[in-house]
Amino acid sequence: MNTRIAGLYAITPDLEDTADLCYRARAALAGGARVLQYRNKAASPALRLELALALQALCAARGGPLIINDHLELALQTGAAGLHLGGDDGDIAAARAELGPDRLLGASCYDRIELAERARAAGADHVAFGSFFPSGVKPGAVRPPPALLAEARRRLDLPVVAIGGITATNAPQLIAAGAG
Repeated sequence: MNTRIAGLYAITPDLEDTADLCYRARAALAGGARVLQYRNKAASPALRLELALALQALCAARGGPLIINDHLELALQTGAAGLHLGGDDGDIAAARAELGPDRLLGASCYDRIELAERARAAGADHVAFGSFFPSGVKPGAVRPPPALLAEARRRLDLPVVAIGGITATNAPQLIAAGAG
């Protein structure tokens, strides 16, 4: 793989307004985000394509990777740098075969290191754990302990992403535990 993710990994909210979404994405990138994941569970396929293309153009201009959540075809169609799959969003090995070796592929592993080990074996090049803190997006999500990040760093030779309810106030404890 040509790219490895590192640093602040921002995930977009479910918005339907392209200008608003791009404004927020620009702000996240200007504020230090090094990776942007486009995640929208509510948009129609046509709107999702419009928003993803706008974000891809923004990320290309800023030099940061855009990762598409859940939608392999959208990642391929937009030329995004990669794809992120949740537990029920598709087969990681099949996605790796479609993406090829040069695009990023991440996997949600929630609070389970064994999911991360399986994802790595299937071709994922980074793994995400969380939700570490309460979040309006997934209020009932599992809450792994921050120590899971350090364990993942020790057991896997992959970037480890922490997600869920992260703010400037609580982020340092996750970084210290191994996120990044």
